[in-house]
Amino acid sequence: MTADAPPPDSEPTGPRRDDEGDAYADPKAARRKPLSEILSDIAADPSRDFVAVSDLITLLAGRGRAGLILLFAFPNVFPAPPGMSGILGLPLLYLSLQMMLGRLPWLPQIIGGRGMPRERFAQLVERLAPLLARAERLLRPRWTFLVSHSAERVLGGICLALAIVLALPIPLGNMLPAFAICLIALGVLERDGLWIILGTATGALSMVIVAGVVYALVKSTVFLVLNAF
Repeated sequence: MTADAPPPDSEPTGPRRDDEGDAYADPKAARRKPLSEILSDIAADPSRDFVAVSDLITLLAGRGRAGLILLFAFPNVFPAPPGMSGILGLPLLYLSLQMMLGRLPWLPQIIGGRGMPRERFAQLVERLAPLLARAERLLRPRWTFLVSHSAERVLGGICLALAIVLALPIPLGNMLPAFAICLIALGVLERDGLWIILGTATGALSMVIVAGVVYALVKSTVFLVLNAF
């Protein structure tokens, strides 16, 4: 071996293609530390006053789109102030579209520059991390054909449809789609096809329920308008 030869464990520093999808992106980094610990470390970093979306893309390297999709979907699982789903729904729509198209996680500055003070991010992580840590103990690689590169594109389309529903101003219409997106994202992160099936089934159920709510609202509105004259 010559003196200037790179060590066997060295990794290429050039741009990474997305040919293998989120589940296969930087597997060494993915095994190094659980996502719950990574988020807790970011929230506890005293040198950071503000956590921007673009910062999370860098700090969650190796987790790709699925980690970000999980992060933006999770707050909508719980009751939130009006308009919150619209704020978080925009990056969620964009990231789901990128997953469907098989592209690397990237956001324009108008979205990437958004964020929140570290204290508020820490409050979010305080709610998410314990649940995520429990889920990580249940997740394991199985039925991995459901997280192939081609399958991830289909899952991206499903997440995109659910994100559109989530972003709509439907009363309590964001919680179940957000939960479905979280299940799918966790399945992609840990290559667990069972969780992907559960997430897809939950997403289908949420679509049926939301469609029923929208139908009832439209029917009630039409009834009120017709009887007002």
